[in-house]
Amino acid sequence: MTTVDLDHPDLETLRREAAGCTNCELYEPATQTVFGAGPESAWLILVGEQPGDREDIEGAPFVGPAGRVLDTALERAGIDRDEVYVTNAVKHFRFERQGSRRIHKTPGVTHIRACRPWLDGELASVRPQALATLGATAAKALFGPKFRITAERGNVLDWEGYQLVPTVHPSSILRGPAEKRAEAMDALVADLEVAARLRP
Repeated sequence: MTTVDLDHPDLETLRREAAGCTNCELYEPATQTVFGAGPESAWLILVGEQPGDREDIEGAPFVGPAGRVLDTALERAGIDRDEVYVTNAVKHFRFERQGSRRIHKTPGVTHIRACRPWLDGELASVRPQALATLGATAAKALFGPKFRITAERGNVLDWEGYQLVPTVHPSSILRGPAEKRAEAMDALVADLEVAARLRP
């Protein structure tokens, strides 16, 4: 199991170490570790679930379809993506094959635990003023399995001394009914506006 020096974390060192992570079996079929991206001075960290197919190929978080939704929502909420650090609770893409396609599969508790040292290292290195979790998996990774997005989304919660705003994952908008996407997008933007007000 990888251990991370949380007293003297450094993002570049963490990124290099995470590239060789074998803490769980997900590293075997994945193309690569997808570490977080953004400035070490970021005031806000966004925590998603795991990389998707595009992220696994490119090696960067939120660069696929869900990333484009996130970019639009951040812009509408008055948050510049360049000022935030974006990462995932799990750093390898978990999927199952259907023909030539790789279909997303929700990571399990063991995968979240195996990746937790990397997320803790990122938090200790960046030391943001605020956090936002994107989706149920990310929120449960921090708050535990009983956490409910539907009850808490858009609220400012305390998590280990951080102000944290949970919201949905941008991919949920893409998966939802087309006629409800505008409404779902407005709700995501509203949640991110709550986070924006935490900017120092």
